[in-house]
Order: sequence, then C-alpha cells, then structure tokens
Amino acid sequence: MVSPSLLAADFLHLDREIDMINTSEADWLHLDVMDGYFVPNISFGFPVLEAVASVCKKPLDVHYMIERPERYIKQTQKLGAMMMNVHCEATAHLHRTIQEIHDAGMKAGVTLNPSTPVCAIEDVIRDVDMVLLMSVNPGFGGQKFIENTIDKVQRLRRLISESGSSALIEVDGGVQAETAPRLVQAGVDVLVSGSYVFKAKDPHAVISELKALEP
Repeated sequence: MVSPSLLAADFLHLDREIDMINTSEADWLHLDVMDGYFVPNISFGFPVLEAVASVCKKPLDVHYMIERPERYIKQTQKLGAMMMNVHCEATAHLHRTIQEIHDAGMKAGVTLNPSTPVCAIEDVIRDVDMVLLMSVNPGFGGQKFIENTIDKVQRLRRLISESGSSALIEVDGGVQAETAPRLVQAGVDVLVSGSYVFKAKDPHAVISELKALEP
C-alpha cells in the first residue's frame, strides 16, 4: 500500500494536492503532526487536519510526532481518521493509549524512531494494527534513508510472525525508486513517501509504480 505524506505537498495549493491524491491509486493519506518539542519542527494542527478531512476521499493515516499524543484521541476521532499513530517514545502508558484509540473506533499504530529497537514493543505487538518504522530521524522531509532500516524491517517481520500478530509494517523516510523495492522485499506493507511523490512531474505515475512493487 502507498500512503503519500502531505508534509511534502504545496501548501499554497492544498486543494489541488488533495485532488491529486483522490484521483490517484494511493491507499491512504499520511499526515505528520509535529509539535516542536518531541521533534525539532512544527508542521500543522487541527485547522489543517479538519480542512483536509473535509475533502480527502482516502483514509487518513495520522502520525503524531508529539509529546503525550493521548491528549488528542477524541479530536482525531472527530476528524474521521482511520489510523492514529503514536510514538512509542512519546507516551508513558503505551498499552493504555492503544486501548483508548481502539475504544474511539480507530486503528492503532505505534511508531519507532531509528534508535528505538523492535523489542521495545514486544509486549504490545498483538494489540497494534500497524508499526511504523522511521527510516530517517523524524522532524524534516527529504532526509537520506538510514540503511539499518532494512534489517529492522526483517526483525519486525519475524516478531510479528512469531507472536501471531496481524500488524502491518509501515516505513516513512527516504522512500524513493532505489529504497522502495528493497523495503517491500524485506517485508514492508505500507510505503510512506513525501517528496518523491509530491515533487514528481507525474505524481500519479509515481504512486502507481510504488503500488506495483512486489516482494
């Protein structure tokens, strides 16, 4: 599956960018919310999320790069979000947060920073719907892909298989023509791609190419 990241879109023409997503083969729309504390950048908040939700026809894949994301479960539910994704490192009571996301009727995702090992989520792996591995340090788009991510995907795939979990694996950061096939071969289910999609001459074609990749 492909979940283009809105962070790389042209914010002067968001209506046009969302229309491109709506008419493309994209499965979801990835929304990176940053608070300037958990990551060294600020992206956008609920006014933008609400505007996007009102016109986007694709399921919303909301990724909170913020401290204490559990504060915003109800607001995220009101958006009609399909997935609420929180960082393992950002919430003190991860299991409780996962339960609260599910109780709100959304799918629950957990994100791991590049330096956070897969074993950190062993005890919740059967409770989550998706695990997002950051393949760059979160906070800014357009960064270079961290090579260790390939091995990390394989370790996560083994954990999911051995535990009987049905969690999807998503990867975000540096996903482009060279890295995407390797990630899919390693076991990734969902590719998040920002600049590679939104800065392309033909975003529809790029999304279709990513969709066509096979393990």
